[in-house]
Amino acid sequence: MAISQHNIITASARPDLARLVADEREYLRRYALGLCRDGTLADDLAQECMERALTRLHLWQEGTNLRAWLSTMLRNLHINGLRRNRQHVALDDCDGAELGGSPARQMGRMQVRDLRRAMARLPSDQRDMVVMVALHGVSYEQAARDANISIGTVKSRLSRARGTLRRLMDGETEARA
Repeated sequence: MAISQHNIITASARPDLARLVADEREYLRRYALGLCRDGTLADDLAQECMERALTRLHLWQEGTNLRAWLSTMLRNLHINGLRRNRQHVALDDCDGAELGGSPARQMGRMQVRDLRRAMARLPSDQRDMVVMVALHGVSYEQAARDANISIGTVKSRLSRARGTLRRLMDGETEARA
């Protein structure tokens, strides 16, 4: 993909922002790894996101969360890649014997729904730690720095959150404090 003259001027005019984007490389790789579960694909996805961000610095709004902007961009690139690579099989091409049933998805959907409800019932400090560490793959040390708390507090909040989620997912109606 060729970089236009306008985009080169934009990146060179904002070297401080370009440096901030470059500093997010490891975070983007971890997030990409969480999305695609393949190291090589994660590297490619993170690289593509970095390239897109650096060529579109003019779209980022000062005062907004740069990491959130990059995360959204990476997620959208991942989804677009999945759509692009989706294989469609015409039923005419299949033998009747090859058509098998697929497992029901209702249970998985119900579990996701229950998990969302359980997450919503967590105190915000615990929910933030679960999202940062378990979903985004942020290290305990980085989570502690981002939240301006000690590593022990991060571990404690995660432990309490996981216990509460486990109880709620097992059917308890009230989460214990």
